[in-house]
Amino acid sequence: MIPAPPSGTAPFALSVLDNAHTAIGQTVQEAFGEIIALAQLAERRGYHRFWMSEHHAMPGAATSSPQIMLGRLTGATDRIRLGAGGVMLPNHAPLVIAEQFGMLDALAPGRVDLGVGRAPGTDLQTAAALRRHHDANDGFPQQVLELLAFLGNDFPDGHAYGNVHAVPGPWQADQNRVARPETAPELWVLGSSPYSAQLAGQLGRPYAFALQFGDADVDTAMQLYRESFQPSEVLDEPYTLLSVGVVAHDDPAEAKRQAASSAMAMLRMFQRKPYSLLPPEEVEAYSATLQEQHILDLYTRRFINGTGPEVATALERLHARTGVDEVMLVVMGHSRQAQARTVELIADHYALPAH
Repeated sequence: MIPAPPSGTAPFALSVLDNAHTAIGQTVQEAFGEIIALAQLAERRGYHRFWMSEHHAMPGAATSSPQIMLGRLTGATDRIRLGAGGVMLPNHAPLVIAEQFGMLDALAPGRVDLGVGRAPGTDLQTAAALRRHHDANDGFPQQVLELLAFLGNDFPDGHAYGNVHAVPGPWQADQNRVARPETAPELWVLGSSPYSAQLAGQLGRPYAFALQFGDADVDTAMQLYRESFQPSEVLDEPYTLLSVGVVAHDDPAEAKRQAASSAMAMLRMFQRKPYSLLPPEEVEAYSATLQEQHILDLYTRRFINGTGPEVATALERLHARTGVDEVMLVVMGHSRQAQARTVELIADHYALPAH
């Protein structure tokens, strides 16, 4: 993997993650159209990557299969790296993921990222429906190794899957007497814990830390990743990415209102209600208890919000603290227009090279 250069005047590379937020009052068809438009905007404005996440059984998140949406985006973009941030690997058979991302890399050679995580991306009941085997989480490291072996067609001799091959991939090229693909999906380890940090380091893979989910210990995770890092065939030195929820707007009050809508979606999850993005007017009219208001305030602050310069200042503080190579904006809020404005304002602030 070739590390991304800093973008424009930013001291870090800049990328975008879209959770396929489908707000109250918006159809999934409308949301998908906006996702395509946002990916194209991110490409035009000079962002390095555009990732999508995997979630299930949430009214407010419409990508149960980010790889399907990525297939659409390969034809709608030309330069920007496309990826899953991520595929929740215990939900899937590694062979299937290797085949799907081999197809994506064939459609967009050298532009495909495969971020893998072990969380289910949903509630416990849905997770049970997705994961019929009891050791789904415990087997994550082995699943990652299996996925890598399928991608590279390099199981050791005598392995039970030694004669099983992911197609497209190197084996198919050999059989068809053509050159092997020059590129392959770039595998990332995702997480928000010391467990994922150490796994990424031991495998010599890039590491993406999800700060948007909660009050996770990013400092310890980054330290463990760097200390445990072992150079690999794809990476000589540690490479880190930090994703964080962001709303930038010309009007800081509107940025806060949009962030509060995302905060309410998080509160609803804590209340065992569906993750839904309510309009800001409904959030403002909600009669919260003291405990609920504390959660709303906490997540409204956690989703960095304000003007473009205010958001950039907060991002730079995070960078100074963590030393990450790349910052990924997780666009938040009820309004798709506000999410696009976030991408525009941060690109403006850092003078990203437009394409």
